[in-house]
Amino acid sequence: MISVPASIASALSSGARRGLLMKGGAVIEATAGITDVAFDKTGTLTLGRPRVTDVVPLGGTEAEVLSLAAAVETGSSHPLAAAILARAQADGAPSLPASAARALPGKGAEAVIGDEPAWVASPRFAEASGVMNDEVGRSATRLEEEGKTVVAVFRPDRLIGLIALRDEPREDAADAVRQLRALGIRSVMFTGDNARTAAAIAAHVGIQHRAELMPEDKVAAIREMVANGQVLMVGDGINDAPALASAHVGVAMGSGTDVALETADAAILRNRVTDVAGKVRLARASMANIRQNVAIALGLKTVFLVTTVLGITGLWIAILADTGATVLVTLNALRLLAFNPDREG
Repeated sequence: MISVPASIASALSSGARRGLLMKGGAVIEATAGITDVAFDKTGTLTLGRPRVTDVVPLGGTEAEVLSLAAAVETGSSHPLAAAILARAQADGAPSLPASAARALPGKGAEAVIGDEPAWVASPRFAEASGVMNDEVGRSATRLEEEGKTVVAVFRPDRLIGLIALRDEPREDAADAVRQLRALGIRSVMFTGDNARTAAAIAAHVGIQHRAELMPEDKVAAIREMVANGQVLMVGDGINDAPALASAHVGVAMGSGTDVALETADAAILRNRVTDVAGKVRLARASMANIRQNVAIALGLKTVFLVTTVLGITGLWIAILADTGATVLVTLNALRLLAFNPDREG
């Protein structure tokens, strides 16, 4: 029966023309039934281009804090690392040689600078390492309450300084959450940031949030949501890949990493958060179109089967009607090519 393939082909084509890629009909069907959407924060709800706003030296000058942090982050593709490297270069901070650099998922990064290791990591990790005191902790808290992400730059036995960065929400993030709410879909933001920074961003966007999540915590949270509804996860980074794979539908931002794009079931090429709602609208319209096509095809077949058996119509009329049904469902499916997923209502 051509009813279903025609609608799916039209929906995939319509979505592709608008930067809404989906990997087949099963993804369309799953997306149409979504009840919950989980957004990663950095690079998804935010621009993914953080900038350094504050450098707080504690064991040296600003230049020394930036030099050490830049040395640890050299070679990293993380947005926070890129911001630190850009600020260090802009300020003309001296370059330091580094070796044995490695990422600490959900915590930060470390490298050997000179003869001893150094870290650029979360205040929690610095506190666990024994280099934070109450006064510094209060300073970090004040910065976090302003919606900034704070990292500590430290050696094994001393804190060198704090660096605060801010990643602004995308202009359409709040509108995307509103559109999803209008579609009857709940939204939540996942982030590895501290609770205070997450709360500030979430309040601006108007979304619920879960903070201080390691990559494995995001997977656990998705599985918890999957047990109670149909879940779509939107992310862009390597750390998001396991969570994308655990959701009913994983959606990668077009600017995301290759790993995220490969793992995801769908992609948003225009990097507009509102396209998540557009994808749901397109999927729901596609499923409605499929139901219409099935009703048309089966309805005509039933009518002419009955009338042919009763002798009201001849066999050739029934054959022509069957062909006509194929034409009708094809034309109905082609209507999806003109569907505008950006239009609300």
